[in-house]
Amino acid sequence: MASTSASRTPEAAARGGASSPPSSQPTADVTAITSRDDFLLELGQTLGGQAAVRPVDSVQAALAGMTSSKRAQVLVIDAQEVPGVREALDAARAAVPHAVVLVFAAAGGEKQLAATLKGSKVFAVLPTPIDARKTQAVLAGAIADAIANKDQARATTPAQAPLTIDSFRAEGPAEDAQQAAAEAGASGKSKLLLIGAALAALALAGAGVWFFTQSHGRAPAGGAGVVPAAAAPGAQTPAAPAAETVAVPTADTSIVQGKVDELLEKARLAMHERRFTEPAGDNALLYYRSAVAANAANAEARDGLQRVAGVLAGRFDDAMTASRFDEAALTLANFKAATPEDARVAAFEQRLYAAEVNKAFADGNLDRASAYLKQAQQSSVPAEQISRWRAEIVRRQEDAKVQRLVGLVEDRIHDGRLVEADDSAKSYMQQLQSAAAANVATQRVAHELQSAYLRKAREAALAKNSPEEDRWLNEARGLGAKPADIAAFERDLAGARQKAVQAESERILQLVRDRLRDGRLSDPAQDSAAYYLTQLQGSDPTNAAVAAAGAELAGRLLERARSALVAGKPADADLALARRFGADPKDVLALQQLQAPAKSAAPVPDAAALAASLKRVRGESPDYPQSALLQHISGTVTLAYTVDLHGATRDIHVTEATPPGVFDQAAINAIKRWRYAPVMVNGVAVEVPTSTRMRFELPKDR
Repeated sequence: MASTSASRTPEAAARGGASSPPSSQPTADVTAITSRDDFLLELGQTLGGQAAVRPVDSVQAALAGMTSSKRAQVLVIDAQEVPGVREALDAARAAVPHAVVLVFAAAGGEKQLAATLKGSKVFAVLPTPIDARKTQAVLAGAIADAIANKDQARATTPAQAPLTIDSFRAEGPAEDAQQAAAEAGASGKSKLLLIGAALAALALAGAGVWFFTQSHGRAPAGGAGVVPAAAAPGAQTPAAPAAETVAVPTADTSIVQGKVDELLEKARLAMHERRFTEPAGDNALLYYRSAVAANAANAEARDGLQRVAGVLAGRFDDAMTASRFDEAALTLANFKAATPEDARVAAFEQRLYAAEVNKAFADGNLDRASAYLKQAQQSSVPAEQISRWRAEIVRRQEDAKVQRLVGLVEDRIHDGRLVEADDSAKSYMQQLQSAAAANVATQRVAHELQSAYLRKAREAALAKNSPEEDRWLNEARGLGAKPADIAAFERDLAGARQKAVQAESERILQLVRDRLRDGRLSDPAQDSAAYYLTQLQGSDPTNAAVAAAGAELAGRLLERARSALVAGKPADADLALARRFGADPKDVLALQQLQAPAKSAAPVPDAAALAASLKRVRGESPDYPQSALLQHISGTVTLAYTVDLHGATRDIHVTEATPPGVFDQAAINAIKRWRYAPVMVNGVAVEVPTSTRMRFELPKDR
């Protein structure tokens, strides 16, 4: 008979897995214990027609529907709706052993829940909200397992056919010699045949349980992000998954006992109805093989097996062309059962394993590729090809390890976790350098981490935090930063500091100009031209624009003081500010004389004479900065300030400091506490501008 491309039965389609075209009806029922509409909507969208979803609000309702259904069962437990997840899972396993159970937990709690479900044979624990791409792959694997479990359960159920079951006996001369005796004593051996059938059923059941437990020991391909039920909470890196196994499709090697003519008649009918290998227990391959077992010399039976093999060869080619590799594997197993000595077996095996291994490579599933490699070693695939695949797997595993570590380093850099304990960019970088120091990706991500260290050092330097700056520079050096890299960093830092000072100075200078334009010379206290110009004098005293702005402000203050004095109002504050911002002392004294008693004719001393007449009545030494003390730094600070009418100090600002910024605040704090005897001119207290220089010297015992 010519080969055929007849469509497969539903059972064959179920075995086809993900590569099979979808059937018109769902192949499994999905029962969801939840009352959340949003969860049901996400779950339905993720399934995309693979199965129907039946929502229930209790474990009892779920089990009632599942036990009454004849289809494969997947149970979804919404942990937010079911308080006792472990108890619900155990109840489901007891009532519906072939069901596959998935648990959804709130994001962040899936690891802890997975740990509590350890040993429960839950298929997977996933987070909500649902990640459609990842969850879809997991659901596909769960449905496939549920179908396989259901089929296995059916396979272990005793058949009701009137024919008895026996194990297939290999053909050979001995079989021909014993044929007559076997037929004569068939009735006397019926009990032994029944025992053999029971043992075969038990063997099939054992194989099914083994495959079920193995399939639950792995996550489905593409299921990244799924938490295995045995995962320990708090683990920083995912534990290596157990080695993946792939199911090896096997042909039905059982035979049925009966007369040869009856077996051939059943075989002819099966061929006519195109039941070549399905359904199990009632197909042409079974009957022809049983006829050959009964009479190895029967030409029709042998020819029938050749015709079935021809059909299977066509099916195999169709399945391979359509990339339905699971179907092709089962077809090949049946082909070998029909004609084990056919020369095409070796070519078919090589073609199938090459396609499966290459697909595993394309999917990035190296565990599956390794599993196929182990199977191929037991086939007719040449040893040279096996060696090439093994070398490719090793290379890809090394690349995958490098890429995983590279991803971890980049993620930790992005999260700012650079050196914190074992779960940091530094820790994973050390592992990466140990595994593949010369790899281009390793060198690239090392440069990224080094740049991150230098950015941290730059931030610390701009914040004037020297210990932190040194710490990050040392990290960069430890990662391989060269002196040239550090020198470039220093140049960049100097430029950044200069730009920052210039930008800040320009901003404050613009505020001074705006306040001068608006006439806000000294009020409000913290939003005036005087306030911002004082800041600018402290941060950028050498800026030429600062002196120009100070001169303008001093002139505006003198004008306002003159107007006030002419109107008979006090102007002490404006005069003091004008003096502070560079007004000529003579101009200040001239205005002060306007408010002195008219009868006073005594000459008014100049500013220098007034400063020389100051008498300090209270003066405290400055505190030595602890940081300067630890670094053994000494220096000097020159300050200008005004002694007011009551002898208190105000308008204190640094005019010179060596080194800059180290002792400035300590000197200012000390002068704030100083007090002077009020200076009197012609019987009137006057403000006196002055300056002083403080020296900070290390104690002699240092």
